[in-house]
Amino acid sequence: TILDTDDQVRLLKQLLQAANIDEKRWPARVLGGIIQGWKDRGLTPDKVSAADASDFANGRAVAIYVEYQDRLRTLNAADFGDLLLHCLTLFQANAEVLAEYQRQFRYILVDEYQDTNVAQYLWLRLLAQGHRNVCCVGDDDQSIYGWRGAEVGNILRFEKDFEGAKVVRLEQNYRSTPHILGAASGVIDANKGRLGKSLWTAEDEGEKVRLIGHWDGEEEARWIGEEVESLQRGTRGLRPLNLDDMAILVRASHQMRAFEDRFLTIGLPYRVIGGPRFYERMEIRDAMAYFRLATSPEDDLAFERIVNTPKRGLGDKAQQKIQIAARQNGTSLVDGARILLSDKGLGGKGAAELRVLVDGIVRWNETARRDGHNHIELAEQILEESGYTAHWQNDKTPEAPGRLENLKELVKALEQFENLQGFLEHVALIMDNETDEQGAKVSIMTLHGAKGLEFPAVFLPGWEDGLFPSQRSMDESGLKGLEEERRLAYVGITRAEELACISFAANRRVYGQWQSSMPSRFIDELPAEHVDVLTPPGLYGGSYGAAGMAASASPAIMAGQA
Repeated sequence: TILDTDDQVRLLKQLLQAANIDEKRWPARVLGGIIQGWKDRGLTPDKVSAADASDFANGRAVAIYVEYQDRLRTLNAADFGDLLLHCLTLFQANAEVLAEYQRQFRYILVDEYQDTNVAQYLWLRLLAQGHRNVCCVGDDDQSIYGWRGAEVGNILRFEKDFEGAKVVRLEQNYRSTPHILGAASGVIDANKGRLGKSLWTAEDEGEKVRLIGHWDGEEEARWIGEEVESLQRGTRGLRPLNLDDMAILVRASHQMRAFEDRFLTIGLPYRVIGGPRFYERMEIRDAMAYFRLATSPEDDLAFERIVNTPKRGLGDKAQQKIQIAARQNGTSLVDGARILLSDKGLGGKGAAELRVLVDGIVRWNETARRDGHNHIELAEQILEESGYTAHWQNDKTPEAPGRLENLKELVKALEQFENLQGFLEHVALIMDNETDEQGAKVSIMTLHGAKGLEFPAVFLPGWEDGLFPSQRSMDESGLKGLEEERRLAYVGITRAEELACISFAANRRVYGQWQSSMPSRFIDELPAEHVDVLTPPGLYGGSYGAAGMAASASPAIMAGQA
């Protein structure tokens, strides 16, 4: 049997409980990710170093790894990581088995070699070392999945691993214009230890990469919306483009909110690729349910959604009791819960937690009805007092930081409305106004999700240090993380066939506070000869790379901005 992720987590939970390890502090899902990482590197439990094992449960992760593998054997099961690891250990321990497979597979072809992990690399070397008939295709400049175990060093070492290998550089590009290739090459040249290549194209010069700075993220979204509409008509000498020909590529999913709001407001059809739309994300729907209860405590659907989110010890039986109390008294679920508590129909931790929730809803509703209240502070208060923000702060899964960013973005969206009620009505209307599935739409996706795709026109917003390159990536992986972020910038620029527009905001609001941001260091690396700067000279001091060349901006384009 091959276990999926849920089965794996369930099994690890049992092992953590048996070892008396606090699962709240050391979640099974996190341990599953650590074990998967070891398997991606070809590490059986006996090969994991003490330094590698020290991060989880005070060094007890390896002992759990041993028990986990024993339990899988008892169950006659394997997880996804084992599918490769077992092959690898089999080849390493049995020369006859390896020789048989070397005879069977005399010619080996590997695609996307830059995305292979250590275990795949070791397996390939064993399989190919006899006949050495191996052909690998890849681009080290597009290795952007390090966080998923990919090791760019595999492709960089290829010539050393297979001495005498012939390297064929496929340098003619059939997608992008010379200016787009020139800009992308200028950025990626800053990475050290590359295999190196000189891209060229037979295409006409085309448009230079456009660079523009904005006051804030909302202005950036407005400008991109206007540009999309202009491109549909055919602007500045370009042919008219269909919405399907355009894409907005963001570094982080929380950036999508400003564009979704703007496009829904102006009626511009769009699709989010690789995930749900912003207001359909789980954490946003949860937060909105809390907001709905603050404005309308009679909203039973909202109460049902959040009564045990985060966990309050209120399982199906407790919720059933609340339903019965509400039905018998002909009241809302919030009032039903209050009646149940006063009748002492519920005990233990669940009762105490439910009382805190009900009291909170009453308090939030009183604030929401008070004239002149600050609805942004109220939203933050709701998320804090309900324990919802803390729930994601304590969550150790890889998704948690992104969910917290989305919650910050949700609070930021409130700034454009006078109160919570107005915001909730706005969201209900725009989500109900789902556009025709068949029509042309502009695509919104992350840079990671865009790999392998291409569009005539590409917008690259949010090029600010800390956002792109991602501060988290640099903090966790140092120079290695920065170089992977730079490869991501290269991938983003080279998705464009005819037009690439890079933009940044000088200010962003985080939890109601203005924060100044510096243009991305990648902007400094854009060669001036391939860039048209649309930002009015001196608006941001002109201290950043290509934009410092504001005087060289095309007069025609600057006139078009006026």
